[in-house]
Amino acid sequence: MTEASTVHEFPEKSGSASNRTARVLADRAAGEAYVASVCFKHGPPRLTGVELEFTVHHADDPARPLDPDLLATALGPHTPRTLRPDSPETPLPAGSPVSLEPGGQVEISAHPQATLRELDAVVSADLRHLGELLASRGLQLGESGIDAHRAPRRVLNTPRYAAMERRFAPIGPGGITMMCSTAGLQVCLDAGEAEHHAARWAAAHAMGPPLLALFANSRVHAGRDTGHASARWLAVHDTEAIRTRTAGVPDDPAAEWATRMMDTPLMVLPREDRPWDAPEGLTFADWIEGRGSAALLPRPTSADLDYHLSTMFTPVRPQGYLEIRYLDAQPPADWLAPTALVAALLARPSTVDKVRGLCAPVADRWTRAAGRGLADPEIAAVAAALADLGCAELGSTGLSTESVTEISESVQGRAYRSRSEA
Repeated sequence: MTEASTVHEFPEKSGSASNRTARVLADRAAGEAYVASVCFKHGPPRLTGVELEFTVHHADDPARPLDPDLLATALGPHTPRTLRPDSPETPLPAGSPVSLEPGGQVEISAHPQATLRELDAVVSADLRHLGELLASRGLQLGESGIDAHRAPRRVLNTPRYAAMERRFAPIGPGGITMMCSTAGLQVCLDAGEAEHHAARWAAAHAMGPPLLALFANSRVHAGRDTGHASARWLAVHDTEAIRTRTAGVPDDPAAEWATRMMDTPLMVLPREDRPWDAPEGLTFADWIEGRGSAALLPRPTSADLDYHLSTMFTPVRPQGYLEIRYLDAQPPADWLAPTALVAALLARPSTVDKVRGLCAPVADRWTRAAGRGLADPEIAAVAAALADLGCAELGSTGLSTESVTEISESVQGRAYRSRSEA
């Protein structure tokens, strides 16, 4: 990730400091300043990226446990090192890196593009190649935001994921479900100019519940009808509140996020010689100040803080760009419509203002949106209005006229059909 005012490499995962030199953090103020500087980079919104996660299944029996050796054979040189440490880990032909989630969900992180037409070309090429690789070994990508066939089971044996599983277990089943059964569609957008950033941040959150409901498709999990429109989002929501839930939308997002990162307990503590379980309740501010069990630890560096930032799973995560994380994964052929709608709704300041006004009545109704989806009449009405607004702005995304028409018909058809049913 670059240090420029606009982001040029934003699919790179938070926690990577390849272009930054790690330094010891002197005090809490230094930590907060660092968070604000790396998480909120300002500049004209130019680029759009997408991260697509999918569950992976045996084509002849989707309920059969995933064979990680077969998955590695299928991915070949693209296999992430979390599964095969000696893998060359080469990107897909159009440049998208491949990563894996703890349950074997596969993710491609497309490099950001200046137009959605260019992004569509990159993602379509890499998705096609990925599908062919998997099909050659009898595997296929899932089509919803949660594993419809299997209970959660961790297949990646890494210190981070082992520590996460232990940490989340006492809270309930949400953690292991989030880790091993869920798949999301994450839209990545430049943060925008400084004077417009707070409004874009607010709009990205406010439109979350209606868009979550509009594209929810994860009702069935492990062969059981959960009764929830997005069982995926409810699993995320129920994992660890301070790590997964929005904490309101402040006037100064950078300052609020920096404070939150200092006061959030460590999820894991990477160490070479022992498990990565973090001391109970140890916040990053405690670590910086050497309080409690932190007195026995080396002083944290900016690299440690980068890693801490990567352990947040909020609806919108600032990574120098805005990573919008609340959408269920869609079938592989259908990722573009929600991506285009999100990009269009945040394309211009005047549209952002309209989004905030439209969504104000339902802006905090995350649980209702995930539970009832578009069966909730108020959420359905806002989703339909958002669909109309976003589709009217699709011309600014660089898509062809044909694509704009197809996406508009798909999105508005979904919104109004569901509203009528509600």
